[in-house]
Amino acid sequence: NYFFCREESCEFSGVLVYLVRVMTLLCIGSLLFTSTILSNVMVGIMTGLGTIDRMKQRLQSTTNNSADPLELEDIFGIGNYLTWLFPIDPIFSDYDDVLRYSMPQRLLREGSDSISEC
Repeated sequence: NYFFCREESCEFSGVLVYLVRVMTLLCIGSLLFTSTILSNVMVGIMTGLGTIDRMKQRLQSTTNNSADPLELEDIFGIGNYLTWLFPIDPIFSDYDDVLRYSMPQRLLREGSDSISEC
């Protein structure tokens, strides 16, 4: 363990001992940050609520979990499972339903009467 090394028998000497200590702290901090973010994402997938929605519920003191868990198809798309590992654009069966909004141009193109032109 080079973190608490103070003897001459250490492999690192001088400034390198301090660099090893700094790098160890950076690695531990990165590991803690990554695990926190992954746990936040997993809670979001399991509850179907984002961080802002959960904060609003806490502020209003409501515990109504009316949101359903997210399906993996809504996150990764309907493509092959191997494409989940690659940074490519996912293909969704209904793009507007997954993103929960529609572009006005698409609504006008499809002839929807629910929106008016500005």
